[in-house]
Formats: sequence, C-alpha cells, structure tokens
Amino acid sequence: MEFPVKTEALVVQSAGAAFEMTPIVIDELRPDEVLVEMKYSGFCHTDMLVQQGVLPGLELPAIPGHEGAGIVRAIGSQVKDKTLRVGDAVLLSFTVCGQCAPCGEQRLTKCVVHPVVNFRATRLADNTTSARLARDGRPVRSQFFGQSSFARLSAVHEVCVVKCPYPDDLAVYAPLGCGYQTGAGTVLNMLKPRTYDSIVIFGMGCVGSAALMAAAHLQVRQIVAVDVVERKLALARELGATDTVDSAGNTAGLAEQVRALTGGGASFCVDTTGVPAVIEQMLDCLAHGGTAASIGAPPGGARIQVDVAAFFYQNKNWVSVIEGDSFPPKFIPELMELHRQGRFPIDKICKVYPIEDLDRAMADMKSGEVIKPILQFS
Repeated sequence: MEFPVKTEALVVQSAGAAFEMTPIVIDELRPDEVLVEMKYSGFCHTDMLVQQGVLPGLELPAIPGHEGAGIVRAIGSQVKDKTLRVGDAVLLSFTVCGQCAPCGEQRLTKCVVHPVVNFRATRLADNTTSARLARDGRPVRSQFFGQSSFARLSAVHEVCVVKCPYPDDLAVYAPLGCGYQTGAGTVLNMLKPRTYDSIVIFGMGCVGSAALMAAAHLQVRQIVAVDVVERKLALARELGATDTVDSAGNTAGLAEQVRALTGGGASFCVDTTGVPAVIEQMLDCLAHGGTAASIGAPPGGARIQVDVAAFFYQNKNWVSVIEGDSFPPKFIPELMELHRQGRFPIDKICKVYPIEDLDRAMADMKSGEVIKPILQFS
C-alpha cells in the first residue's frame, strides 16, 4: 500500500466536543507498525474520558478507541512477528515501551511508562503521530493505546497486535483487548480464588461482568454482584452470581450488608467503579486476610479514608491491577478458547451497532440496556 493514505476516523476536536467522523491522512507506516483496517471496536468508558478531555497527557484533537479488531493491510519492515501476513484477522490490545525491566520479563502491564505510552496517543520514541486532519493538515493524536481503533485505517504499534484465528467472530472478540481481559485477568491471573472462597464484585459493567464470568468458570463458592441497576443484577445472576446487592442509595451501609451476606467478609473484592466511597466500602467488606483489587480508574486527586490499624491487624491486602495483569499474546487466545468452550459467555453482554449509531450505543451503555457496545465499520 502506498502512503500517504486517506481514510476517516471519529475525532474528538476539543474537550466536551462530539465524536465526529472526520477525513484524515496517514502519512507513513513506521518499520515497527502494522496498518489495520478496523472492522469492529469496543466502546469503553475510557473513550468517554477522552471526549471529556480529562486523561493525563492527552492533547486534542485525538482519535479514541482501544478495543480494535480488523484485518492487516500492511506490515512494517521490522515487525518482529514474522508469521504475520497481510489479510490476517487481528485483535488489538494495549502498547508498552518494550525496553524497561518489566517489559523484558513479559510483565507488560507493569511497564514503567504504561500510562504515558497508552494515554498520550503518540509514538513513544519521538512523540509524533501518524495521522493528520485532511482539511487543514493539523496533527491528530492517532495511537491511543497504540491503536486508535475509532479510525477505519490505523497505523498500529506492533505490540498491540494479537492474531485471531476466528475471523467470523471478530465482533464478539474485539473487547478482549481491554475490558474483558481486565476483568477476567484480575480474577484468573492476579487473585486466583479457590472453589471454597467468596468474591464480591462492585460494578456490573463490561469489566465487572468479565470478572464475574471468570469467577464462575473457576466455580468459586460465592460470587456477589453489586450494582445500582436492577437489569444488570438480573444479568449477573444469569452469568453465575450466587447473590446480588442493589446498592442504590445505600453506599454507607453497603459493607455491613455484604459482610452479613458473606458470613463475616469476603475472601476477595474487586472494584470496577473507581468511586472513592465504593472503594472504602470494598475494603471494609474484606474478611481477615482478604484481598481487594482496584481495577476501575479513580478521578485524579481522589483520596479515601482507611482505618489503618484495623486494616493492618486483620492482615488485609489492597492491590491495583492494570489490564488484568495479563500478557495479551498468551491470555487473549486463552479467553477465546474459554468462550468457544462455553465457559466465558461474552456474547451475552455485547451488542453490535453501526458506527453511525454511536450516540445510541453510548446511551444504551449509560442506561444499562447493553453492557458492552461494539461499533461496526461499514
């Protein structure tokens, strides 16, 4: 394929502006990049943060999207995966520097510049971007999470690319690159509950639902789903929750209710909301020796209050988990196989929308009508 290449993308021009389909030009493909024609992209809460202009280090205009799925159209000359071919179906995950000690040990979620390299939406090496606006030539940030999957064509960093052997299921598998692997990986890779444990999951969106499905796969004895939307709790019961708690208007008494439900506290807790008041309650829900995981992004500058003595003497633990502590080239294929075996039923929580229906997809996600909207490029 010859460059420059003309295409179009959903661009956020300024904080608070709408997602606008905009003509762009991709000037070049670097040796370590792969040109991907997007077929589908999951829509995530983080993409709304781009629109709100609150992500640290991200300048606008920018192209959001970080759960892409599509077809390889060109391959840079120095891409390390020599099995990759033009025409391959691929899923896209996060990017990393590839140079720090954690990256060298394949602990990619621990990359020391993980927030910078994913949120800044430019190439790490020189802070450049591959795309510009067609109408005036201004640069547009076009490597959000290394991929900017809200573009029909995108120059993607090679680290993001995971081959998909099931091209007919690209739509269902698109969110494996972030939301699904974040929730499932937190349970399967980090917490690893046993069958006799209990786990409480706060927030039944995409990430929380994936965590629930992973716990159900492990046949955890008690799985408690917490949310403020009844239809989400009903779906949680269908996915394997043994108990549900409607926390609407009851944040202050939530910990006491959960402790009673779990017989003194949970072995594990997972917060997907990032809401400080919920995090405080989550820590109070833990049993002696229990572990809590924060996997939802909190607002900048947020603080919580913890009874440090009680936390210490009860030997509790609290960890943050990025992207499910996963190694995507290995973990994403494992999740695909779990789905095909009927043990990770992600098709129950997603719905495909034409890219032109983005506003409806966003509204349905906010209302709880759908858990995971997936955008389809026509």
